[in-house]
Amino acid sequence: MKRPDGSQRVVITGMGAVSPAGVGVDALWSAVKDGKCCIGPIERFDVEGYEVKNAAEVRGFDGTEHGLTKKEARRFERFVQYAIVAADEAISSSGLDMDSEDPTRVAVYFGTGIGGIDELQKGFDTLSEKGPKRVSPLFVPTMIGNIAAGNLAIRYGMKGSCMNAVTACATGAHNIGEAVRAIRHGYADVALVGGAEESVSPICIAGFANLGALSKSEDPTCASLPFDARREGFVAGEGAGALIIESLEHAKARGAKPIAEIVGYGTTGDAYHVTAPDPDGNGIALAMEQALAEGGFVPEDIGHLNAHGTGTPMNDKTEATALAILCGEDLARRIPVTSIKGSVGHTLGAAGALEAIVCALSVANGALTPTCGFAEADPEVPLSVVTEYTEGVPQKVALSTSLGFGGHNACLAISPVSDEL
Repeated sequence: MKRPDGSQRVVITGMGAVSPAGVGVDALWSAVKDGKCCIGPIERFDVEGYEVKNAAEVRGFDGTEHGLTKKEARRFERFVQYAIVAADEAISSSGLDMDSEDPTRVAVYFGTGIGGIDELQKGFDTLSEKGPKRVSPLFVPTMIGNIAAGNLAIRYGMKGSCMNAVTACATGAHNIGEAVRAIRHGYADVALVGGAEESVSPICIAGFANLGALSKSEDPTCASLPFDARREGFVAGEGAGALIIESLEHAKARGAKPIAEIVGYGTTGDAYHVTAPDPDGNGIALAMEQALAEGGFVPEDIGHLNAHGTGTPMNDKTEATALAILCGEDLARRIPVTSIKGSVGHTLGAAGALEAIVCALSVANGALTPTCGFAEADPEVPLSVVTEYTEGVPQKVALSTSLGFGGHNACLAISPVSDEL
């Protein structure tokens, strides 16, 4: 059950999600399958004076309806609450029983791109308006980004490595990938992995909008348009994706049923620009090549690419360039490409985890999901963008890519689990 080099195979045995589609993996999968747009007018704050009016919010979320106590819902920032609810689902679906585990062999790799931005803004307002003595003593442990991982470890008694890799919009994928390496090489048996974000806040929307990164479309259905010729920016989203991953050996020993296998992980840096991807595409192409090679696959084996696909002019063009570098122009034009961001927006630090969930379900079900919002092909982005949900498409391997401000690139290679196992 091990890899040819003697290292452990790593499988996904549980998944959980909180997304603009609602609470639960089923809600996410249904929205993406149906090409449903979960973007709408911002409700969390007054947008008067803002050029951007739409976002992908988790609407009507009440943590106490999903397993949190009133005290937890009052004290924990939204990104932590999203993380806990998603993790509860992932653990439940995996059947993991911590009472039967060596807790020092169970790790947590769970990140956030921004962290507790609401608490940060509230703290600054309190300091400015009421003075230093009125700032909450819980300000720091409520706001800091690693506190999601910390609270998850405390909640479940997971005493292995507890990490928070922060790589902006590649955070979710990097946390998964780093945990895969830890399990592959024997540092852990099981890991709770993923990412969470609460980016729909006044300061974030203002900052991203002034940067020119956000779509200013007033029509929510035309705001997030991955790979489309009309695209003009991304739509800020929020939520959390959580996965239980473990060695195949450990999963078999406890009778768990794997959903999919993470066969490869690639990670690179562009060393180019603080916000823009390197237009030559070499960085993300190399990460994709690394992920494929680690799994023992070649470009001709790719069943589909679950792309970062933000709907910004530069990102989408760069990903098309990278795929052509990896595969050659002819094959790159034929590989099915999809992005979930037309459905649920760009959830930043949670994006890589939510996309890994959708990618895993796609290969497990032999399916391709549509790219919501895509209608007009861009000649400068020569890709085969999926527009309809399609079943009966068995795949050897699929890739899920993530790119982050600062030039961070990550790629996960995900395969169906062999029937012989």
